[in-house]
Amino acid sequence: MSITLGIIGFGEVGGIFGRGLRGKEGVDAVCAWDLKFAGDGGAAARKAAADDGIEPVDGMAALCGRATLLISAVTASNTLAVAEEAARHVRPGTLFLDLNSASPGTKQKAAAALEAAGAHYVEAGVMTSVPPYGIRVPMLLGGARAESLAATLAGWGMDAKPVSTELGIASAIKMSRSVMIKGLEALVIESYATARHYGVEEYVLPTLQETFPQIDWEKQGAYFFSRVVKHGKRRAEEMREAAQTVREAGFEPLMASATAEKQDWVARLAREGVFEGIEASSPWQEYADRLLKTIKK
Repeated sequence: MSITLGIIGFGEVGGIFGRGLRGKEGVDAVCAWDLKFAGDGGAAARKAAADDGIEPVDGMAALCGRATLLISAVTASNTLAVAEEAARHVRPGTLFLDLNSASPGTKQKAAAALEAAGAHYVEAGVMTSVPPYGIRVPMLLGGARAESLAATLAGWGMDAKPVSTELGIASAIKMSRSVMIKGLEALVIESYATARHYGVEEYVLPTLQETFPQIDWEKQGAYFFSRVVKHGKRRAEEMREAAQTVREAGFEPLMASATAEKQDWVARLAREGVFEGIEASSPWQEYADRLLKTIKK
């Protein structure tokens, strides 16, 4: 089967998938559309994509006119809007793989828009951070075409498993996990920074190590700080979708909503330059000290 791949959103994840799938058997071409192609610095963004062997196009209509498989890799808050825009241009029979971290309800609305236009919608729950794995990041697929698409993706070396023909199941798994993982990130930042303020971290971390000896709390703390500083805005959007998932289940999303606020707060400080100069591999204490210095101003 001959496939033209269309990437919607050529950021970190879209770039990884575009570059990783270019040249795979049956993939004739990879093209992409991103709003940054049309904005300030658009020429540079388009050139960067072209240098990667990805053809930048002029808009969603152009992308949908070319692609037989669309992959949506945008921020969580744009999941539905992008699907609805694609539905206005998509050709009947096109496969649409939605990688975005959104609630089951959001995914179902996206699917309804696209399937009304004759496309075949498949949701993906991306189960961990993409960069360490590349295109082999573990994904759970859902929808009527999940099994057949999973077979195609597996042929390209991807780790995609169908979990249900019912839309929303893969996203429910992903979002339930996010409540825990992103929540743990927020808890570590709050706990460690507080311990640092009182000068008691040398007492607190050993107790965590004793209770959960399989986790290197020093190393994990540094990783959590660095990921939230770098990707807090995206994580906050995901956690608002996680909160919506909890809400759709009938619960008040107290923890998920608080996690979103914490992630957003750290992201705002990062944009203000609070963590400038700190390396991703730096110890967590450097991040915590910057937070504490900001608060004490």
